[in-house]
Amino acid sequence: MREKLEYWLVVAVARCLGRLPRSVARWLAGVLAFLVYVFFGRLRRVGVRNLQLAFPQISSKTRKNILRGVYRSLAWQLVEFCRMTRYSPETTRAWLRTEGEEHYLAARARGRGVLIVTGHLGAWELSSFYHSLMGYPMGMVIRRLDNRPLDAWVNRIRCLHGNYVLHKDDFGRGLLKAMHEGGTVGILMDTNMTPPQGAFVRFFGVEACTATGLAHVARKTGAAVLPGFMLWERAERRYVLHFGPEIEMPHTEDVAADIVAGTELSTGVIESWIRRYPDQWLWIHRRWKTRPAGEAGLY
Repeated sequence: MREKLEYWLVVAVARCLGRLPRSVARWLAGVLAFLVYVFFGRLRRVGVRNLQLAFPQISSKTRKNILRGVYRSLAWQLVEFCRMTRYSPETTRAWLRTEGEEHYLAARARGRGVLIVTGHLGAWELSSFYHSLMGYPMGMVIRRLDNRPLDAWVNRIRCLHGNYVLHKDDFGRGLLKAMHEGGTVGILMDTNMTPPQGAFVRFFGVEACTATGLAHVARKTGAAVLPGFMLWERAERRYVLHFGPEIEMPHTEDVAADIVAGTELSTGVIESWIRRYPDQWLWIHRRWKTRPAGEAGLY
């Protein structure tokens, strides 16, 4: 019963936000985000702690401003997700664009598959959706939502224009198949992991347990690896889907070392984009929760 109530509540709110003018919907979502910021102290404290770890040199006021920007960014992404059923190549042309698309097209033309290194930065849901609107449907590695009706509803929207999902609990075969077919799959690589699925690499100078699956698949298949992020550009007043240059993954006789090195390279690229857009990354996630053996917790 509770599962159904949660589902209908979320769908009702989404339909409401989806039908309102974008400016009004953003204002309402911003109010909701502010309430979450004020009343959910645990999330706020996690955000502050993460910013202390990543940017120890900045002032507490600057950290607070960055964190408030994160909530605003999440609110705006919520609005976009609620409106995505109405989007088409024609309706998005005026306020969405790509940059560095030549990097993606060159990688795709090789025919060995493309792995998009991405993270919870900017409007990640809109990013994959816009990919399909461009005529390049892609796979997305995701975690199932606990509420199954809600999970099905969210995935239906994600996949309206040819995208498909690969669930984290069984994505290996699907990922390999997609690469062998020359497909594209996006992987969010900025969440906390636990061994053996993750290895410790430096992220903002702090050891972070990071998923190694992308590096494994890239080495096994020869797939191209490049970053992709949908970011709000204030000067343009629109979202831009950025593709970065291809990441050259190591390929030596030491497989284990290559996996760790490739994971660290990918993580370093994600960090470089977060540094450019710090108020659009999900600082309220306990990214450094898993610690090396014998090391005290950071939260």
